[in-house]
Amino acid sequence: MKYFLHENDLPDSVKIENSVAIDTETTGLHLIRDRLCLIQICSGNEEVHLVQIKSKSSSAPNIVKILNNKKILKIFHFGRFDIAVLLKHFGCNIFPVYCTKIASKISRTSTDQHSLKHLVKEFISVEIPKFEQTSDWGSKKLTESQLKYAANDVLYLHKIKIGLDAILIRENRINIAQNFFDFLPQLASLDLEGWDTNQILSH
Repeated sequence: MKYFLHENDLPDSVKIENSVAIDTETTGLHLIRDRLCLIQICSGNEEVHLVQIKSKSSSAPNIVKILNNKKILKIFHFGRFDIAVLLKHFGCNIFPVYCTKIASKISRTSTDQHSLKHLVKEFISVEIPKFEQTSDWGSKKLTESQLKYAANDVLYLHKIKIGLDAILIRENRINIAQNFFDFLPQLASLDLEGWDTNQILSH
């Protein structure tokens, strides 16, 4: 794996074709209070681009172009949060999307282990460390350990998607999963507006 660190946006030289794995790191998990610090991007090869967002007003036109491109599939793990974070910062229309956590929950109903760490171990046979998960992502200078951790969060998503899709197709659940993926951007928007969707859908 090779990773490249950029500031506030991707360079013009980075080209994305049909799909891209995306993750974000923030100062915390509160959508309203906490801010975007890092965006991880991988097109399915062994290269990961890490974009450190050092300005709250960063417009990142190259990243926004990818997010807005309806011909590029955006692959997330727990996309509900990442889509909301990106929507809050850039205000763009993120579609189409795919979420490996949702795909795992629909396809792998025999287990409750749907974390990225478990999926990487099951489908790729690789152990990834998660001890940097709660580190300070708002730091001006990120450590090599943080950068490697962040890169691992997108490095395997394309391969995991292939494995999950095979199960979804085999179990005739691919259309169910797609309906969830299509709703994710709307759900993220509701989260940003403060709606408790669990309460709304309850009896």
